[in-house]
Amino acid sequence: MTTEVIDARDGVARTVRETLGALGGRQFEPLPFTLRFWDGSSLPAAEGTSAAAHDSKRAPTVIVRDPLALAHVVHEPNQVGLARAWVAGLLDADDLEALLALRDRFRGLRLTVADRARLLMAAARVGGARLLSRPPVPSIEAHVAGRRRSLARDRASVRHHYDVSNRFYGLVLGPSLVYSCAYFASPQDTLEVAQAQKLDLICRKLRLRAGERLLDVGCGWGSLVIHAAAHYGVDAVGVTLSHEQAELARERIASAGLARRASVRVADYREVDDGPYDKVASVGMYEHVGRSQIPNYVRAVGSLLRPGGLFLNHGITRLRSQTPSGETFITRYVFPDGELHPLGDLMVGLHEAGFEARDVETLREHYVLTLRGWLENLSRNRAEVLAEVGPERERAWRLYMLGSARAFECGEISVYQVLAAREGAPPELPLGRRWACLAH
Repeated sequence: MTTEVIDARDGVARTVRETLGALGGRQFEPLPFTLRFWDGSSLPAAEGTSAAAHDSKRAPTVIVRDPLALAHVVHEPNQVGLARAWVAGLLDADDLEALLALRDRFRGLRLTVADRARLLMAAARVGGARLLSRPPVPSIEAHVAGRRRSLARDRASVRHHYDVSNRFYGLVLGPSLVYSCAYFASPQDTLEVAQAQKLDLICRKLRLRAGERLLDVGCGWGSLVIHAAAHYGVDAVGVTLSHEQAELARERIASAGLARRASVRVADYREVDDGPYDKVASVGMYEHVGRSQIPNYVRAVGSLLRPGGLFLNHGITRLRSQTPSGETFITRYVFPDGELHPLGDLMVGLHEAGFEARDVETLREHYVLTLRGWLENLSRNRAEVLAEVGPERERAWRLYMLGSARAFECGEISVYQVLAAREGAPPELPLGRRWACLAH
């Protein structure tokens, strides 16, 4: 079924239609979304394609606001080019979620050298010679340097993401300042209630007892450290690579009157040397470790735990989605050097490092609800977010969180809590899963 041009007054829609028809083995036909250009011309979606758009009654519309959007896509015909155009506000959508629901349609798209040449010439015809040059990239794009997985590069990657603005994260995450999957007893739970339930669930899985030493690897703004010290009487130490996180975490600890039992350091997990600890938690940090470093990561944790001590790893894993072959929107605009990998990699690493896996729980549906809650916060506080961090970051986070919610819903990725015991002594665990009850 062909796509007709509507109001192609300046020829943009007509030129784009002719060019798309010759690209990528005709994968753009039929067009599953409407394209609307800066000159008012449009390419409507083909009939019968709206059903794929997240159960919408109509296909979504992509708005190309400026010819520079085409330049980004022409010079980087992949996720990065599209991301640059989106983050810069050159591309928009009337229904972003419906548009994301169509992404599988183009997942295997590959453009030849001839395809790229056609794109370049078409862009020059509709936007002028300036589109032949690479446009400037958005200011928030990450460009980390140095040896991959080195301490220096990991610090730079983490700080790019977290040393943005504590106020920004408070507006998006809410008062709990917990940047990981919450635990919902019911879909009607508020985000704050669900995050408190998650913190308590971790403490109960670890069987925390007064006087024990707890290490929280990647402690963020200190929420787990504070909860464990206040409600379980442990001596809790948190480590983060973010100076801004550590500063606010220390303020929160002092405000809670917990300075004698809780502390936060700016350090990498590889730099911690004051073990043994009775228990170790790693919540939402595992994604920064990297697949090649899993054995070293688990061995480092093991070296800090007493025999029989418990380790809880809470992290996102890849289920059926493919490992990206190059740079992506996420690695350029959200988590530089972040990696997702199968749960089995962690399980093998635990076994080889002298751990016994004792419990595994998936929280995939919980993360959908968590992300929806963050998106509601972002929408409700949009004016304040824009004033605090600007439109580029607001657009990047909106795309990142909505895309992540879709990926969890579709089962492309998941999140697991794995409880493991270091060998060498009995772990003192109950026979049943007594932590399943949410009441503390």
